[in-house]
Amino acid sequence: MRMNNLLRSILKTAIYVIDSTADSVDRVSDRATRIADNARDVIHPDRNETLHNVLAFTAGVGLGVAAGILLAPQSGAELRGSISDRVQDISDKVRGRNDAYATGTDIR
Repeated sequence: MRMNNLLRSILKTAIYVIDSTADSVDRVSDRATRIADNARDVIHPDRNETLHNVLAFTAGVGLGVAAGILLAPQSGAELRGSISDRVQDISDKVRGRNDAYATGTDIR
């Protein structure tokens, strides 16, 4: 009987400590959330997000065009000529294949 009372007291004490710890953790978590929210408001105050997104997009396009111009391996005229030559070669190959192989429609 005495052992049961001692075990019951130990278990009640353990539950009390766990509950107290959980309450403390909840209070600390709430305070950390409030601090993070305040810091977010200071760093990113309420503003017009649409304008911000349009400006960021415009800056990205500008940087992309500038990088393309600076890093292009050929001038525009050379690049267009090269593309035109490749398209012409491919179309010649396709036309050549059609002439070289029978289609099966001329069977007599």
